[in-house]
Amino acid sequence: MNRIITLQQSVMAEDEKFASSIRERNARMGLLMVNIIGSPGSGKTTLLERTALNAGLAMAVIEGDLATDRDAERMARLDVPVVQINTRGGCHLEANVVERAMDSLPLDTLDVLFVENVGNLVCPAEFDLGEDFKVAVLSAPEGADKPLKYPFLFASAKAVLLTKTDLLPHLSFDTGMFDADVERLNPGVPVFRTDSISGAGIAEWVDFIRFKAREKRANVR
Repeated sequence: MNRIITLQQSVMAEDEKFASSIRERNARMGLLMVNIIGSPGSGKTTLLERTALNAGLAMAVIEGDLATDRDAERMARLDVPVVQINTRGGCHLEANVVERAMDSLPLDTLDVLFVENVGNLVCPAEFDLGEDFKVAVLSAPEGADKPLKYPFLFASAKAVLLTKTDLLPHLSFDTGMFDADVERLNPGVPVFRTDSISGAGIAEWVDFIRFKAREKRANVR
């Protein structure tokens, strides 16, 4: 067991060098990088589609999946520059792979680079990709109990999105418990309730991203 833990720490420490390189590169350009983390089917890609249509920002996406390029195809149909990374069984993206993917994107023309991580609430939260912040995405059908079951993600995220809220009337989702648990783990974190079908809540999310992009650009070294 000690050897396994030591090996994981060594891998993460090595990858942190790539994360630092990404962070330094983005700081020089004033490029905001956002790591989107959520379960499979939570609505991450749909959220990015809505963001592309409503944000009025130059954005690109790095798509992480075990297999297929279907999510990348969806973004490409909106003329969003996109790179697909298939991990072929890996449960998260790593900074060294993300850095190589970034070389295929027109970074100097962008305001925001989104990374849609592999669908998982555990592993992706533990790995630094050099992003400015992580966003936790949870869909209403997954249940209100998930923040305390997966505390690291919800405690470290700089924004939380509850998606598919149009389904709330049909679910036994305890919104009071959800709000209290998120606040307990991450006091003051903004929580956005979104319905990507009707567009409810998207404007508030987009305003948040616009603000963060302007803030990042204003701090170019």
